[in-house]
Amino acid sequence: MPKFKYEAMDTRGKETKGVLEVGSQAEAITRLKEMGFLPTKVVEADKPKDAKAVKKTDAKGKGKGKVNLNFSFGSSVKPKVLTTFTRQLATLVEAGLPLLRGLRVLSKQERNPTLKRILGELALSIEGGSTFSEGLAQHPKVFNRLFVNMVKAGEIGGVLEVVLKRLAEFMEKAEKIKGKVIAAMFYPSAVMTVAVGILALLMIVVVPKFKQIFADLLGDTGMPGFTEFVLKISDTLKDYTIVFPEWAAPIPVPGPVIWTTIAIIVVFKILMRTKRGQFVWDKLKLKFPVIGSVISKVAIARFTRTLGTLVQSGVPILQALTIVKETAGNLVVANAVAAVYESVKEGETITAPLEKSAVFPPMVISMVDVGEQTGALPEMLLKIADNYDEEVDNAVTAMTSLLEPIMIVFLAVIVGSIVIALFLPLITLIDKLGSDGGTGD
Repeated sequence: MPKFKYEAMDTRGKETKGVLEVGSQAEAITRLKEMGFLPTKVVEADKPKDAKAVKKTDAKGKGKGKVNLNFSFGSSVKPKVLTTFTRQLATLVEAGLPLLRGLRVLSKQERNPTLKRILGELALSIEGGSTFSEGLAQHPKVFNRLFVNMVKAGEIGGVLEVVLKRLAEFMEKAEKIKGKVIAAMFYPSAVMTVAVGILALLMIVVVPKFKQIFADLLGDTGMPGFTEFVLKISDTLKDYTIVFPEWAAPIPVPGPVIWTTIAIIVVFKILMRTKRGQFVWDKLKLKFPVIGSVISKVAIARFTRTLGTLVQSGVPILQALTIVKETAGNLVVANAVAAVYESVKEGETITAPLEKSAVFPPMVISMVDVGEQTGALPEMLLKIADNYDEEVDNAVTAMTSLLEPIMIVFLAVIVGSIVIALFLPLITLIDKLGSDGGTGD
């Protein structure tokens, strides 16, 4: 009979570890609950080391002596493709098709080469005696801990089709929100990119040509102060952004401004690799004017939907909080979740550390508190997520509406200033010609 190592919490919140000799993982969890423990981790002990090698060898022995030459650089499976696969698998399993056959069917029709290969490996893994969640865990770059643990909870509870359906819905909603934000920001980003390009062309190429013309026409009179100011900006951009050396006049090379910009980007990337730098940046993002509110709402919606989906699917609360922390996407929120984990581990409530974090608004804390007291925490978390998804949608629409007039005014001021600066010398020249003509009479 197999042995299972477990980690569990007693009624006082004290952690305990041990080994049970039972028939299956589900039986081990049931036994722990009967003993009055809350299981947080149950894994099989003393597993054969060569199990993976056995699983990859088929009945004809074709896997014998084979070397795996599949090199993977990143997951190569887009979230949209993974969402479609999850939805299709949920439909097949719900219709009564065996999991292994469902994977074979989806593998045949899959166009993404990476996912097609992984589905084949999953089928071989299940044929070799592994569970679906164990097979998924072998591909962490494609299936994250959220995916694996929800599937594991579905297997233990015998509701795999329900969990797969929830996973598909979760991923679809996450992609929907992400798509709305990207679509809303595409138009302003495109307009600003084109506008900056046109302004750079005017200031670096067009405006300098007028400098010599004005100098010849006005002579000792000198140019108006505002025109001098604009011309100095133009000279600075031309000399320090793009340099045209004498030995290669038509070939522009990067100037100090571009090199400085590159250096700043490199330093920023290095800082983002440190935990402290990432934390400061994530905190700043939440405080950005206008966009900070949207980022905050997206983070709250992600936290509540992930935690609600996991707990509703049967994942133990401590294990669910660990997964939420790893998939938060923002270190400020992740630290708040870590505080919640420690609070729950000590047998305290969820709401106190949430309130202390100053990340979550009072409405969210109140709803979580009500859900905790009434025993309907998963449902309350999902309601919060739905509410914040709608708020994100409204906030993105409002932000886009606000950005459009701001961009129009900004461009009008910049272009208008350049035009006025180029017209002022002409007005000065006309005045000079008029005064010269009057003196001549």
